[in-house]
Amino acid sequence: MRHTFRALPLFVLLLSPVACAHSADMPMAATSKPAQASPLKVAETKAVLRDLWLGHVLAIRNVAVATMDKNAPAREAAEKGVVANAQQIAGSIEPFYGKPASEKLFALLAEHYGAIRDHLDATVAGSASQQEAAVKHLTSNAAEISTFLSGANSNWPKDAVMGLLTAHAAHHIQQFQQLKEGDYADEGKTWTGMKSHIYVVADTLGNGLAAQFPNKF
Repeated sequence: MRHTFRALPLFVLLLSPVACAHSADMPMAATSKPAQASPLKVAETKAVLRDLWLGHVLAIRNVAVATMDKNAPAREAAEKGVVANAQQIAGSIEPFYGKPASEKLFALLAEHYGAIRDHLDATVAGSASQQEAAVKHLTSNAAEISTFLSGANSNWPKDAVMGLLTAHAAHHIQQFQQLKEGDYADEGKTWTGMKSHIYVVADTLGNGLAAQFPNKF
């Protein structure tokens, strides 16, 4: 079943005034100071992005737990949460890059989840070949996301984004195996690392936006 959610801007864009200094000798000349991002607005934006990306890993963990429990209704509900969260993450870039870019990011995130879900199902089934295929899909998708983001913002270098996404996928994979084995102590440690890492992802995106669009912060 395909679920559609309406994307809404998640933070209000405020334009910073550009200060101008006039020379006494040349009254008609003006010198513009470079726009400076407000540290408060940058922090607020990063907090929103952290919440959204934490929601991503939490929603997928809910899918994993429901899958391990063979609880189809719970899995369906959790998957709706994944889709809604992906739409919100994609919507967060719309004020900066427009609706087509938001829709593209949503499609890439949907593909990311599809590959993650395939790996989850392969883990439950114990199929090494299907797990390997899912990893290849995750890797190719991470490359697509990295290309897309680096193309939009030079403050998000492709190799750096690829490294972040590869580590992110590895956390999902490790978590699935630990949940399957009932190794909840180690899964708790994985979750701690997963949360810290996803905050790095969110902060990287927030810092990149502030650097590229200082007048909107």
